[in-house]
Amino acid sequence: MRLRVEFTTEPFDLDEAPAHALVAREVIEAVDLDAVDVGPFGNTAVGGADTVLTAVDALLRKTLEAGATRISLQVNVVEEGGR
Repeated sequence: MRLRVEFTTEPFDLDEAPAHALVAREVIEAVDLDAVDVGPFGNTAVGGADTVLTAVDALLRKTLEAGATRISLQVNVVEEGGR
């Protein structure tokens, strides 16, 4: 099974990326995912279910530790080859 996770971390800072946003990027980019799109207002990653779920666990734990006060998260099952 393949999953797509979309997430944002808050609070936002339009002048400088907060520590929790940098940590989120590090977590997602360190995992072997099929596709990653990191942006200022939302992030998306696609990969196998085990990989995505492990990344989500690390993402939640590490971004909260880095000061995130809210994490919005959506996980969808995607068709094989879909992004």
